[in-house]
Amino acid sequence: MKTATMTSKGQITIPLEIRNKLGLDKGDKVDFVDLGNNQFAIIPATEDVTKLKGLVKKPRSPVTIEEMNATIAKRASGR
Repeated sequence: MKTATMTSKGQITIPLEIRNKLGLDKGDKVDFVDLGNNQFAIIPATEDVTKLKGLVKKPRSPVTIEEMNATIAKRASGR
């Protein structure tokens, strides 16, 4: 098991062996996933944005700025 010490600023250094196994490099981000029972997994946040393609379906027809503004105004007025 590898151990890291937290600084007074709440920062830790991920041990080199772990960084290598996770494929982390300077400037990379990590996600902390709550596993329950006060345990967390550290996951590299290195997914390529192109993997999101197709996640949200296109609208049936294009929506104009005017239509968006009208819908926002209608919802804001509580009608």
